[in-house]
Amino acid sequence: MTSLDRRRHAYRADLAASALRDIVSAPRYADPQPMQVRVASTPLRRAPDVTLGYDTELIAGEIFDVYDRADGFAWGQARRDGYVGYCPEEALGPLLPAATHRVADLRAFLYPSASMKATPVGFLPYGAEIAASDEQSGYLRTPLGHVYAKHLRPLAERPVDPVGEAERFLGIPYLWGGKSSLGLDCSGLVQTVCSASGILAPRDSDMQEQELGSPLAMPDDPATLPRGALLFWPGHVALSQGGGRMIHATSFSMSVISEPIAPALQRIEQQGPGLRSVRLLPGM
Repeated sequence: MTSLDRRRHAYRADLAASALRDIVSAPRYADPQPMQVRVASTPLRRAPDVTLGYDTELIAGEIFDVYDRADGFAWGQARRDGYVGYCPEEALGPLLPAATHRVADLRAFLYPSASMKATPVGFLPYGAEIAASDEQSGYLRTPLGHVYAKHLRPLAERPVDPVGEAERFLGIPYLWGGKSSLGLDCSGLVQTVCSASGILAPRDSDMQEQELGSPLAMPDDPATLPRGALLFWPGHVALSQGGGRMIHATSFSMSVISEPIAPALQRIEQQGPGLRSVRLLPGM
C-alpha cells in the first residue's frame, strides 16, 4: 500500500475513493456521495469509535463526500480542506442550496421564525456558510432556521486581517481537534480565521508549516516579528500580533490567549523542542 497521507487521501485496506484508482490498490472503489453538515459542528475521527478524541471538526454547511456508511458512521472526506475520517451519520443531510453568507459573529442562533422571542432551534458557529434570503424584521431565512441578519455577511465580504479575527476568540476554551467557537486547538484557530479571510489553509500545524504562506527569517528580536507571522513548533502554531505579542490556542492555559513572544519562547523551550520555523500569511 502506498504511503500517501491518510489524513488527506481517502483509502483503507478494504476501500478507496474512485479518484485514487490509479494510485492505490484496493478491493473496491467508491464514488463520492456529497452530503452536508446540518448541525452546528460534529467531530471527525480516525476510526468509527465515539470514545476516540477528535482528529478535527466539521462545522455547519461543510460538504462531506461520503464513501461508506456503517454502524451510524459515515466515512469520507471534507471538501473544504480534504480531511478524511468518520463522522456521525446523523449529522449529515442532503445538499442545501448554495451558500450566500457566512456567520461573522462567534455564534448565531437559529430561530423557527423571525423573532428574538422564539425559542432557538440551534445555532451556527463562526465561519459557517449558509444560503440566506428573504429578510424579515431584521432576520434572514436559511434552510436551517432564521438568523439575525447582522450576524451574517455575504460571502464576498471577507475580513482583511486574520489576526484581528483570531483576537475575537480570546478566552475561547482549548479543544483538541476543535475548530468551532465553542472550542478549538492551535491549528484549528489558524485555519478558521484564514478561511473566514478567504485564505485556503490546511488543517494541521505540520501541513500549515509546509504549505501556508511564505518562509520568514526569525529575527533576533521577536518584538520585530510582523503581524501575521506564523510561529511553528513541532505540533504547535501561533500567530504574531505584532509588537512582540502572539495569540494561540494552547493547552498551557486551555484557552486562546495573547502573550509576549519572548517569555513564551523560553517557557516552551523548557518543556520540549523550541521554535522550528516562521512563515508569513498571504497578504500580510
